[in-house]
Amino acid sequence: MSFNLDNYFGVHQDALTLRSQRNTVIANNLANADTPGFKSRDMDFREALANAGTQVGSGTRLRVTDGQHLGAGPADQVTLKYRIPLQPSQDGNTVEADREQAAFAENSVRYQASLQFLTGRITSIISALKGGNN
Repeated sequence: MSFNLDNYFGVHQDALTLRSQRNTVIANNLANADTPGFKSRDMDFREALANAGTQVGSGTRLRVTDGQHLGAGPADQVTLKYRIPLQPSQDGNTVEADREQAAFAENSVRYQASLQFLTGRITSIISALKGGNN
């Protein structure tokens, strides 16, 4: 019987990577909230996750062993898009701290949900390897 971890973990494996990258982007926006001319950016998570599922068709993941290697993970194909502010500022900065904080909080909750799902799956594998009732 064949056991494929990519199928067992589902989209949550790629979702963790993408949510982590999105938190970094949002944190960067918040850090530059007072920088004149800074343009707020974000990623379309659904689009990025859909693209991550079609990157490596065989389910084989490429491994990066050197920082100069080209990326092969789901986060390497993400296109960041500029946000259009609801209330443009005079200095050209498009960061809206309240929107960014809300997006960061929502993304963090979803990251935790995927992490808990994967933790449960890994616990199940460990239990099966130990013989079930150990």
